[in-house]
Amino acid sequence: MTDQLHKIVIVGGGAGGLGLATRLGKKLGKKKKARITLVDVRKTHFWKPLLHEVAAGSLNAFEDELSYLAQAKWNHFHFLPGRMCGLDRDNKTITLAPINDDNGEEVVPERSLEYDDLVICLGSTANDFNTPGAVDHCLFLDNREEAERVHTTLLNHYLHAQASREKSPELNIAIIGAGATGVELAAELHHAAIELARYGLDAIQPNKVKITVIEG
Repeated sequence: MTDQLHKIVIVGGGAGGLGLATRLGKKLGKKKKARITLVDVRKTHFWKPLLHEVAAGSLNAFEDELSYLAQAKWNHFHFLPGRMCGLDRDNKTITLAPINDDNGEEVVPERSLEYDDLVICLGSTANDFNTPGAVDHCLFLDNREEAERVHTTLLNHYLHAQASREKSPELNIAIIGAGATGVELAAELHHAAIELARYGLDAIQPNKVKITVIEG
């Protein structure tokens, strides 16, 4: 019976969580030696190191998304959408918050999920170190939606410059962090400036795009 199987619950479907669920599914789930369940608040996985390409507009995020349900089906594990909001170590259960639709109507009520082994791999988010003004003015790059927001903001600057007919406008972009993402984002934005001018958005010339990488 399924209920008698060893229950492994993995919270977080990033590279680590999804990779672990896939490997355990192939090794244990396929042979009915364990029930592996992956929990994530999103329905699809996107490889985070590619976010800078989405932000610059050189990659269509929807083409590189992976459905958790499809991956689970192919690799013998189960996917459960939800956000973990509670942990009961004594009874070995986690609580998943209700799921609401865009209008705030509850679609799925709060649930409890039992486990024998629990793996929490929620990943990380950008840290502003409580810098005054950062939350209000910075564009963060932690997920696909934020990357698309960066790209939309970039395009809006170009469209505004094109429509306003301002003479030789400049675009100043500051990137906080000189890790792989920050450096590659700077390079992608430089390339995007050249391509946008080639495609007719030439009010802002590539030499007028000033990109500054700031690193502590």
